[in-house]
Amino acid sequence: MNIFIDQASQFTDKTVTIRGWIYNMRSSGSIAFLQVRDGSDFIQAVVSKSEVEESVWNLVEGLTQESSVKLTGKITKHPKQEGIFEMQVEFVEVFQKSEEYPISLKDHGPDFLLDNRHLWLRSKKQWAILRLRDVITTAISEYLHQENFIRVDSPVFTPNACEGTTTLFPVPYFDLGDVYLTQSGQLYAEAAIASVGRCYDFGPVFRAEKSKTKRHLTEFWMMDAESAFVEHEENMDIQEGLVKYIVAKVLSSCKKELDILERNTETLQKIVDKPFVRYT
Repeated sequence: MNIFIDQASQFTDKTVTIRGWIYNMRSSGSIAFLQVRDGSDFIQAVVSKSEVEESVWNLVEGLTQESSVKLTGKITKHPKQEGIFEMQVEFVEVFQKSEEYPISLKDHGPDFLLDNRHLWLRSKKQWAILRLRDVITTAISEYLHQENFIRVDSPVFTPNACEGTTTLFPVPYFDLGDVYLTQSGQLYAEAAIASVGRCYDFGPVFRAEKSKTKRHLTEFWMMDAESAFVEHEENMDIQEGLVKYIVAKVLSSCKKELDILERNTETLQKIVDKPFVRYT
């Protein structure tokens, strides 16, 4: 039976198959420990030389970091760590042996990591960030739909500036002159509320700002929400509810990811528990 790694706890003492990549590995000569990831989670796969056929052991000895494999074995509880599961490997199939992986455990500078972005994504921190982002964007949609908002997608090419004419990316548009990469979907959402009452858009936006800071990005994703007939207090209720819903969803769904990113969950929990201070 093929399973995802995050399902391992449901198959204790059962023989299953996992397909994934070798994240890390070490060997003592008679036993090999493979750290395997499949996108859903990570698991330690244990290969004992005395418990597998010689051909299987030879395959394991030739594995490299990021090789893609199919492992079959029994899921067992970790002997020392409660709530952690591992696989006792019985059979190994190698889909592809990887070439030497350029990103080691030592610290690398941002330029090197960005040049190897497609490989950097495979690290635990980047994995955690991508999964958190997925939970956050899903939570945004869930909450807004509960509040009777619908999603209205706005175009990426626009004829007008939304935030300021000095930060536009111009794009030649056939023989009709220039259009611009959108700075915000706000204007389109404002137009749509006369049709649907409450709406939001969520997509990429662009700002032609050359500042190299963490708070100035030339491209990012932004959500704009607009609603008809909403006064100041109700507006604040919606915004506070949205933030609390997102944080609560992250806390309930992303414990492992938050641990990897070393985030203080007590601070996040206070956002959920305490009412926001309001200035009126």
